[in-house]
Amino acid sequence: MSLTQPQALIFDCDGTLADTMPLHWRAWQLVARRYGLDFPQERFYALGGVPARDILKMLSAEQNHPLDPLAVSIEKEAAYIPFLPEVRAIEPVARIVRDNAGKLPMAVASGGIRDHVTKVLVHVGLRPFFQAVVTSEDVQRQKPAPDIFLEAARRLGVPPQFCRAYEDTDLGLQAIRSAGMEAVDVRPLIQNDRPSYQ
Repeated sequence: MSLTQPQALIFDCDGTLADTMPLHWRAWQLVARRYGLDFPQERFYALGGVPARDILKMLSAEQNHPLDPLAVSIEKEAAYIPFLPEVRAIEPVARIVRDNAGKLPMAVASGGIRDHVTKVLVHVGLRPFFQAVVTSEDVQRQKPAPDIFLEAARRLGVPPQFCRAYEDTDLGLQAIRSAGMEAVDVRPLIQNDRPSYQ
């Protein structure tokens, strides 16, 4: 599906608007070690957009390692907080946002939690450009289900088929297509533009 003139733009946050994924990975390493979970980096990136509580539920079941997914996900999010000052915008995507400010309604559709997503958007200076921010707390079914993108379109008042949405993961792109929107994979745009985290 290709739109010559979309009526609204929707963006994932982590890994699309802001280069947070390496920082989330650092937090995951701390928690995985603490609980003796096997969670390879490749799998972490493949599960981009899936809430921490859902990942923990999955790992717990697979590894026969009983834990409270909600409680441990709170620990993981707490471990991420100290890294927030290091977050940088992903400029090629941030430029698309700035170029369309005031021209098209725009929303964020993130599998993250509201508090962190809002802090990241404020920190990188992009929050004022979005009329809606939808997070994992606003929908029942998470990516690759289309719900989060459909809710973003609903809040903007634009039918899904007239929305263009931007993502950096296969699961996220699947969610966009399931929502009936035009999907843009930002990975080719940003591969040479990632800040490096030591």
